[in-house]
Amino acid sequence: MSYETFTLEKNDSIAVLTLNRPPNNPVSYAMLQEIDRALDELASDNEVRVLVITGAGDRSFSAGMDVADAINHPDIGPLGRALWTKVDRFEKPSIAAINGHALGGGCELALACHFRFMALSERAKIGCPELNLGIIPGWGGTQRLTRLLGRSRALDLMLLSKRLSPSEALAAGLVDNVCPPEELMSQVMQLAGSLAEKAPLAVRAVLRSVQAHLDHGMDTGLEVESEQSNVCASSKDAIEGFTAFMEKRKPVFKGE
Repeated sequence: MSYETFTLEKNDSIAVLTLNRPPNNPVSYAMLQEIDRALDELASDNEVRVLVITGAGDRSFSAGMDVADAINHPDIGPLGRALWTKVDRFEKPSIAAINGHALGGGCELALACHFRFMALSERAKIGCPELNLGIIPGWGGTQRLTRLLGRSRALDLMLLSKRLSPSEALAAGLVDNVCPPEELMSQVMQLAGSLAEKAPLAVRAVLRSVQAHLDHGMDTGLEVESEQSNVCASSKDAIEGFTAFMEKRKPVFKGE
């Protein structure tokens, strides 16, 4: 399936979705609809084990919602909120390769990914400065920033519309790693490759269990963990894992 607002490439078991509306890669209504379809495509593709999201060019990951486009689509808020939640609950590991500015809806997309790597650039900033426009981070930013950073730090960033440099974002815990721009994708792909080697059923089980805890608390999380543990224990991948361990070799997992 081809897309107009981004490119989607598959490198073995790793899918790379590149937002392609340079220089700032704003999130339009059409882009939201296309990402929704792409997530469904990737979720059903058993060959894809990891999703990487990045932006075209070296200026922006995404500078956020396309404000001009939003005027013509009053339902863009609910659509964006629902879609970034779909990213957040995606059952394959996702990595945001933040190659430049990640502001507003762009920051919220990065927050929805499981991991965030950011290029070290003097001009790159990340944050949710929506209050400068008289609105709020409405695509899950108020929730995911708080979940990630705690209440006071999240409020400090949102209420004061702060834009953090890559080093400041790393110190705050907003991103997991920073690296020179020319090393960003290689480091992201290295992590993606390591994740892709893991047993797909076990990876999905961990993601489901963690998400259940985040969404519903520990009791529900423990219930889901128990269910998923049983699924994994009876899988062919578990047999392969234990067999490889006894034979002192690297396991080859097939997601079965």
